[in-house]
Amino acid sequence: MDIFIYIFAALFSVINPLGAIPIFVGLTQDDTLKERQRISFWTAINVFIIMIISFFVGQYVLAFFGISIDALRIAGGFIIVNSGFTLLNRKFSKSRGVNKEVETDAQKRNDIALTPLAIPMLAGPGSISLLIAMYQDYKDNITSLIIACCAMAAMALSIFLIMRSSHYLSRILGASGIVAISRIIGFIVIAIGIQYIASSVVNIVESIDFG
Repeated sequence: MDIFIYIFAALFSVINPLGAIPIFVGLTQDDTLKERQRISFWTAINVFIIMIISFFVGQYVLAFFGISIDALRIAGGFIIVNSGFTLLNRKFSKSRGVNKEVETDAQKRNDIALTPLAIPMLAGPGSISLLIAMYQDYKDNITSLIIACCAMAAMALSIFLIMRSSHYLSRILGASGIVAISRIIGFIVIAIGIQYIASSVVNIVESIDFG
């Protein structure tokens, strides 16, 4: 249970589905309730697939490019820390990394579940690098891998429920409420990123032969 809570909390902090509420509302304001539910469902499915692929296949991509896990942790840590500072110090950007051209194109298309909702808004570089690094911690334990998959499924379910209720939540929380929650999550995200960087630096120093 501790592993489940840790992985779910880390993913929720980095993915931050609450922060995606404004852009989801903006892109689906002219859609019917049924269409919003469909987009919410497929957004969650797409994010889940991306998480699973990143978790199990990401290590082979690293091996192909000759990137060490500690290097990935440090790079991912900086990305995560930067995302945390953005959430902590700034008012929430309605585009959340989605430029005007992408947003305009998304509004013209019928299905926005994959882009820009799943990528890059939810399953971004921070969450992908986090999952690749997590696999190294649990790859030798089948039970832990199953628990990790369950945590990712729970994360996808949370995304579906939040996206499905986004229009309601946006009215209840308001812009200030979303900013406040994002800042709290931002602080947690910064701590996660720093922990990844610190542990990787320690591993690198310990592996150096000073003799």
